[in-house]
Amino acid sequence: MNLGFLGTGHIASSVIEGIFKSKLKVKKIFISPRNKTISKKLSKRFKKVTISKNNQQLIDNSKWIFLAITPQVGHKILKKLKFMKNKKIISFISTINLRTLKNYTKNKNISRVIPLPFIGMKKGPIIICSSDKSLKSFFGNLGKIFIVKNEKLSKAFWSTSSFMAPYYNLLLSTSSWLISKGVKRKEAENYTRELFLALSEDSMNKNNLSLTNLVSNSQTPGGTNAFVLKKLKKTKFYSIQQKALNNVFKKF
Repeated sequence: MNLGFLGTGHIASSVIEGIFKSKLKVKKIFISPRNKTISKKLSKRFKKVTISKNNQQLIDNSKWIFLAITPQVGHKILKKLKFMKNKKIISFISTINLRTLKNYTKNKNISRVIPLPFIGMKKGPIIICSSDKSLKSFFGNLGKIFIVKNEKLSKAFWSTSSFMAPYYNLLLSTSSWLISKGVKRKEAENYTRELFLALSEDSMNKNNLSLTNLVSNSQTPGGTNAFVLKKLKKTKFYSIQQKALNNVFKKF
């Protein structure tokens, strides 16, 4: 099967990388010429990746077309391109809804998928707004699938992906504090990465427990974990987090 990626940014590159690390069998992958640096790197790294002359050629040569472009670019170019009805369209675009996409492409065979950069390692959650079995089978090789029934739910999941940078900043803040106490930068950063990795793995290993239980079990009355949690709650740290998510949600 031939695949086409309209857009060659970080997400598209990660998905392509994940595909070639998986057991998925593809005949060819056609990519956009727009980002020359990334396109050339992908075509040199993977023999089955071909840079198309233009977006229409990419669409014509592909059975599945992945929309990995920004909303701004999507609004500008999609209505100018021709999508045959036998093409399957998979949108990674955050703020263009399915109704608009169907209008632009004149194609009803469209699904929304939310991949994250970790898909390049075949890890992380992948949200699919569709009951399409072929999509579930395909992306099941690239991460943990979560099927949602409607776009409103997919918007909620999409909003949480905005916490990647804040999460990394939490790691940065923690390691910076260690550095201020005399720990060398490399050691502080490596320790912090290991600490949060272990916490994440521990939560997965204890998936029979609710997150509420994990919070409760990780602290003792009068202990340091209870003290820090109380301090953060008092400053409305978690309330601000949810307000930020609500603001992002309203944009989608």
